[in-house]
Amino acid sequence: MSLRRTAAVIAAAAVTALAVVPAAEARAVPTTDVADAAAGWLARQLVDGDHFENVYDGVAYPDHGLTLDALFAFTAAGVASDSADKAAAWLAEPDVVNGYLHSGDPAESYAGAHAKLALAVQARGQDPTAFGGVDLVAGLTALQAPSGRFRDKSQYGDYSNGFTQAFAVLALDRWRGAPQAAVDYLVGTQCPDGGFPLVLEAATCASHVDATAMVVQALLAVDRGGPAAEALDWLTAAQQSGGGFLDEGQTGEGNANSTGLAAQALRAGGRTAAADRATAFLRSLQVGCAAAEPDRGAIAFDRSGFTTTTSLRASAQGVLGLVGVNFADLTARGGQAGAPVLDCPATTTTPTSGATTTTTTTTAGTTTAEPTTTSAATTTGTTTAVVVVAANGGTLARTGAEVGPMLWVGALLLVGGVLAVVLARKRYAGAGR
Repeated sequence: MSLRRTAAVIAAAAVTALAVVPAAEARAVPTTDVADAAAGWLARQLVDGDHFENVYDGVAYPDHGLTLDALFAFTAAGVASDSADKAAAWLAEPDVVNGYLHSGDPAESYAGAHAKLALAVQARGQDPTAFGGVDLVAGLTALQAPSGRFRDKSQYGDYSNGFTQAFAVLALDRWRGAPQAAVDYLVGTQCPDGGFPLVLEAATCASHVDATAMVVQALLAVDRGGPAAEALDWLTAAQQSGGGFLDEGQTGEGNANSTGLAAQALRAGGRTAAADRATAFLRSLQVGCAAAEPDRGAIAFDRSGFTTTTSLRASAQGVLGLVGVNFADLTARGGQAGAPVLDCPATTTTPTSGATTTTTTTTAGTTTAEPTTTSAATTTGTTTAVVVVAANGGTLARTGAEVGPMLWVGALLLVGGVLAVVLARKRYAGAGR
């Protein structure tokens, strides 16, 4: 474990008892901060105030992965800490944690779920060896193969991937140090071009933006700066001219999910110029004051139009990129309760000689508009916003199971930690990462 990580662990241990406090009622505090506004919007979308769901064939199933993504976002932004505590409490419920880690079947055990939850628990200042009556660390290490790779134990196949390994290294390093074999295995997956793959041990190594961003953060945490620098070089080269990043097979300017993770890694790795360009792209995707009030503050998936479903993970991962804190360093300390709202200016009207001139001012995520109308009636103008959100975008899980009846298992189901076979590389669903 690095000296930086050792210090962080000691500090976290000192405040563990204080990390979870009674959640106060969420407050809608106006903000011009893009990350805070996005986190606030995300908090207001929680089902029952503590989790997210996936709806499949008219039936709602808990979305553990997306709930964890939101928890990470609240922690990074330092807002909605009451929502983060409620989400953590929901995740600790016996049926919920068992469903996520094992799909309700003790014979099933998913490495990605163990790793992601163990990291989130530590970020919130709690003990990963006693979360909801479960020792997440023991469960994760039991899934490590002799090669160092963490694999799923499942009758439905092994869906572990680059995210799984990165989260496992991050979680274990933060606890008491990542096993050397696990770190060496992760380094050994690096592609010849410097990036890292999502699909491990494939015949052809294909570098993947999201996976590379995750692995970079894990390598920085364990002081493997050489491979991390090569991966950061690859990420920088993969950046689009407008600052965004694309998932494999996509076209356009980029999406918030991939860009958020990449910006997080670039900032953590000291690639400031590239990180600044990425965060500028993310800021341009925020739903502004011209949109309906409930949508304001959300971060779009891309520039193709707004849907709530696809903006959920886009906002969660967008916040991570905007804040730029390595997963290894996320902490609940100093977090504030309440779900901030985008601070939109009040509209003023000035009637002159039967005509009304309406002026609005610039606010975060918007552009200034000064429309003038000539009408005998008073006309109210609104700020013209950069309202660009996803149509059919979104992302499937890289880690985290969406657990429902086993009838839902199959080509469309995420088992344990990753995306399903058919939809593995698409971003056209609201499943959890």
